[in-house]
Amino acid sequence: MSENLNIAQEYKAILQTLPPAVQLTVVSKTQPAEKIKEIYDQGQRIFGENRVQELIEKFPLLPNDIQWHLIGHLQTNKVKYIAEFIDTIQSVDSEKLLTEIDRQAEKFNRKIKVLLQVRIAAEETKFGLEISEAKELFQEYLNGKFPNVEITGLMGMATFTDNENQVRQEFLFLKQLFDQLSKLRPLTTLSMGMSDDYMTAVECGSTSVRVGSAIFGRRN
Repeated sequence: MSENLNIAQEYKAILQTLPPAVQLTVVSKTQPAEKIKEIYDQGQRIFGENRVQELIEKFPLLPNDIQWHLIGHLQTNKVKYIAEFIDTIQSVDSEKLLTEIDRQAEKFNRKIKVLLQVRIAAEETKFGLEISEAKELFQEYLNGKFPNVEITGLMGMATFTDNENQVRQEFLFLKQLFDQLSKLRPLTTLSMGMSDDYMTAVECGSTSVRVGSAIFGRRN
């Protein structure tokens, strides 16, 4: 019971550090359904998962008003498994993936919200679109392509480093692109910041943060 109490306390503590306009996505990857339910019972409705297999296992075990966000790298052939219920896919990193999301959404007669994931980190391992690719995809969307998706914003992950100045510059770089695209059509979601750097991200204009380990604790 004490562990659950601690999770609830950590969740409330994170909420208190966020401005009211900033959305919290609780990253529930690797967490069992009962721990997710504990946070749900505190009023949280947006949860982020990295893996499709884990998401489809948890989905039937939890309340149906949860807004599930897919925040990890998504393979094209896995879209069909989540298209019926996913609220937002934050990790769209290719035109091929966006095309498949559009195709699967049409099958279920719905629009799926997506974020274009832009690569802002210096690390080669991070997924994401180049700036030019993101601009091109957004323009195609404005021209009527992908009618069954709604591009609501951008997502990015900063370099994993102790150099806060570098992290800040990467976040500001993405905020600049967000502002540019918003002039073409207003965007609502700039998803930047995780457990270690979300406060910096908020200072740089993030409207949505993805926090897991600061709530549930580090996994060994």
